[in-house]
Amino acid sequence: MCRSIKTLRPPVSAEEATQEEIRAAALQYVRKVSGFRAPAAHNREVFERAVEAVAEATAELLGALEVRGRGAPSS
Repeated sequence: MCRSIKTLRPPVSAEEATQEEIRAAALQYVRKVSGFRAPAAHNREVFERAVEAVAEATAELLGALEVRGRGAPSS
């Protein structure tokens, strides 16, 4: 869907995702879904609420995922 959204879960990401990375991914997602890079003034509030909701859901997902084999060397 959005090639510019990078995978944030370990072991793809060396460390835990930062809040900034999570928000950036949420922003890219909302931009893609809405079709707006930057919303008009009358849509700004709903756009920002969507970004925050997606960021919150993303943080919850990343915090709850069980990644097996974490820390194991890749071959």
